[in-house]
Amino acid sequence: MTRPTVFISGAAAGIGRATALKFAASGYLVGAYDIDETGLASLGKEAASLSGRVVTGILDVTNSDQWETRLKEFVAEGDGRRLDILINNAGILAAGAFEDMPLAVHRRQIDINVNGVIYGTLAAFPYLKDTPGAQVVNLCSASAIYGQPELVTYGATKFAVRGITEALDLEWSKYDISVKAMWPLFVQTAMTQGVSTGTTSSLGIKLTVKDVSDAIFAATRPVKRRLHKVHFPVGLPSKALSLGSRFSPAWLTREVNRRLSHT
Repeated sequence: MTRPTVFISGAAAGIGRATALKFAASGYLVGAYDIDETGLASLGKEAASLSGRVVTGILDVTNSDQWETRLKEFVAEGDGRRLDILINNAGILAAGAFEDMPLAVHRRQIDINVNGVIYGTLAAFPYLKDTPGAQVVNLCSASAIYGQPELVTYGATKFAVRGITEALDLEWSKYDISVKAMWPLFVQTAMTQGVSTGTTSSLGIKLTVKDVSDAIFAATRPVKRRLHKVHFPVGLPSKALSLGSRFSPAWLTREVNRRLSHT
């Protein structure tokens, strides 16, 4: 049988790297793509002894042509059609007062965090459509529960990812493609090093990349559920905030976030 396949953006470090190694250890053909050539090279070496196989390549997620090229190359490494899972992991975070952040930084977050998801998911569609039970996993964030001070544009990009996920999961169900969003809080990666906001002060940065990669892998396992699941909070704080936001009135959700962010 052909190995199951997974294509991961932003795979040279952090969550993407841990996820690539997790799937490779489980026998997958893994496509690990990033702009960091050095990180990809060391990932390839680390994955060499695992039961799966890792294919690496350079991908700037803001370049739609590169998405199409890399996906075509990766799928050719398998049977030429199959793509079981696309993981849109690449993302950046910039923290600080909204008005103090250069416009270029706002634009860069939108380009990578939102456009990168759109370009990648659209380019992957023909392969996902040809694969029974295909899945798209988008890295969202607990910041998409309620807008976060000092993370205004970052949070806005994650609200967009949430909307993309919810809409496509409905729209693409006719093709047997499920679309899911992972909702971690702050994770111990290079992206959060040096980040200090009211919310990080209140809640800390406690999740590890293993916590998130394990949650991604678990979310993609075939499980019989009474209700279809789209959103997957990662970690107890994220689960508590997500659950609370579903049942609390808007004023209470705002007050909780105001206190957490010390505003």
